Amino acid sequence: MKIKICGLFRDCDIDYVNEAKPDFIGFVFAPSRRQVSAEWAEAMRPKLWPEITPVGVFVNESLANVAKLLDDNIIAMAQLHGEENEQYIKELKSLTNKPIIKAVRVVSHEDIEAAQATVADFLLLDNGTGGTGESFDWSLVRKMKKPFFLAGGLKADNIEQAISATSPFAVDLSSGVETDGKKDRDKILEIVRRIQNG
Repeated sequence: MKIKICGLFRDCDIDYVNEAKPDFIGFVFAPSRRQVSAEWAEAMRPKLWPEITPVGVFVNESLANVAKLLDDNIIAMAQLHGEENEQYIKELKSLTNKPIIKAVRVVSHEDIEAAQATVADFLLLDNGTGGTGESFDWSLVRKMKKPFFLAGGLKADNIEQAISATSPFAVDLSSGVETDGKKDRDKILEIVRRIQNG
């Protein structure tokens, strides 16, 4: 089970994930209370443990900006949370050879079914725009053709149930490993340990 800790925005957050060693981390470049600048992410990238894959989170960002962050190796994957269509994803794939995650707002099983035709490498199933701390109805996830990240309201007391219900490629945590809106070292360490030992 792969683990992504999303929404790092303080220097100490890098220390926390280097200690916990999840598989992926997320830098949010879209407007958000967790938004970071390209300059900050570039400064943090060399400090990140090399086995952790940095993912950039975008909402309707210009292709050129996303491709530049990928080509400059500030991020290794792009996660698209906006209205990016298949043409956008195809163009991004033509500009860079890095993996792409397309976020899906899950209201019905049909939302998931429709999304599986995407040329993106992964889906991310969430309840909405991301970072809300709310989960969706996991029973809507049935047989998946495309590997997916499960997001939305995941925390220590529901993570095992979520994994059991959906069998995701990876789980994506943000608010579930925060206290008062900031990443919490102990929560990150606990949830990574729990998943990796599960």
